[in-house]
Amino acid sequence: MKALIETIVRPLVDYPEEVVVTEEETDEKIRYHLTVHEQDVGKVIGKNGRIAKAIRTVVYAAGSDKDKKLYLDIM
Repeated sequence: MKALIETIVRPLVDYPEEVVVTEEETDEKIRYHLTVHEQDVGKVIGKNGRIAKAIRTVVYAAGSDKDKKLYLDIM
């Protein structure tokens, strides 16, 4: 899943080498933390959060076969 998030986000940003995805897993959920360069935050979030919502939709759909709930935090 980390590779999927990186594959989606890297073409969107000016500093693709600073895209970092970390994973935090508990018994009930898996939380992914996406960190990008401070100048790229707006590009990843988009107007009114549309790009962020689209990224989350793809990630959640790809992980729908898992028993745990997925979350994606953009920092």
